[in-house]
Amino acid sequence: MAVRMQRHLGSALGELRYEPFAPRVRARVGDHVVVDTTSAVLVWEPRRIVPSYAVPVGDLDAEVVPVDPQPEPPDPASLPPVLGPDDIEPHTTPGRLADLVTPGRTLPRSAWLLDDEDLAGLAVLDFPSFDRWHAEEEELFGHARDPFKRIDVMTTSRHVRVELDGTVLADTQRAQVLLESPLPVSRYYIPEADVRTELLVPSETRTTCAYKGHAAYFSTADGRREGRDICWVYRHPLDDALRVKDHVCFWAERTDHVIDGEPTRRPITPWSPREVFEKHMAEHGTLGFV
Repeated sequence: MAVRMQRHLGSALGELRYEPFAPRVRARVGDHVVVDTTSAVLVWEPRRIVPSYAVPVGDLDAEVVPVDPQPEPPDPASLPPVLGPDDIEPHTTPGRLADLVTPGRTLPRSAWLLDDEDLAGLAVLDFPSFDRWHAEEEELFGHARDPFKRIDVMTTSRHVRVELDGTVLADTQRAQVLLESPLPVSRYYIPEADVRTELLVPSETRTTCAYKGHAAYFSTADGRREGRDICWVYRHPLDDALRVKDHVCFWAERTDHVIDGEPTRRPITPWSPREVFEKHMAEHGTLGFV
């Protein structure tokens, strides 16, 4: 029987996963280099969809001070099925939480010392606690990059219409389709001229993608909950996403996409309404995304 790759990858979500990372990794606090290593390991804790850098404790130019008292282990039933890049704590694998004390600053609760025989001697680091990260000379943003992930952008002439409760928000035949593995969801990035911008207002929300850069969000002008942060735009994207610069993308999980006249089903992903996603996880046990 053939194995669908998406389900195969999703079935490992509940496990502790790791992959050695060969490039040189550095992290700074101000001008002080706290991390400089060629022995980094990418670690995905259970339920996490993005990796963190774990480095040998000996490659940290900082004092490692375990937190006292240590936090209580989380009740698995209290956790969401998936933890995103902003959900730093609670940690979901056995270990000890520690502060890193550098010459100029203490980084509270920024290291997790793993209790795992395959990862002994490594500290999982909290990406946002540091001011700047580099892999070789490439500056990193948001979180560690996943070597099993890639982005493809393709121009399409398909007729794309985006609606929310019957109101048309965008209508185009000039979209850029962005495919981001392992997600099977196609993101349609639409030129602003083909978006009904009079129905949108800027939001204060900002997010950072390790592969695309910094995104600014818009909500529907009517203020309804369903329209909050309904779409986003990259004004200064990273290299992989240059073709979607100044294009607007709407959540396929929260709007209705009509492609060439055919309505499409809303996908179920970690960005779906929480109650919908948790119901799917309870019924199917894996990410699925379909």
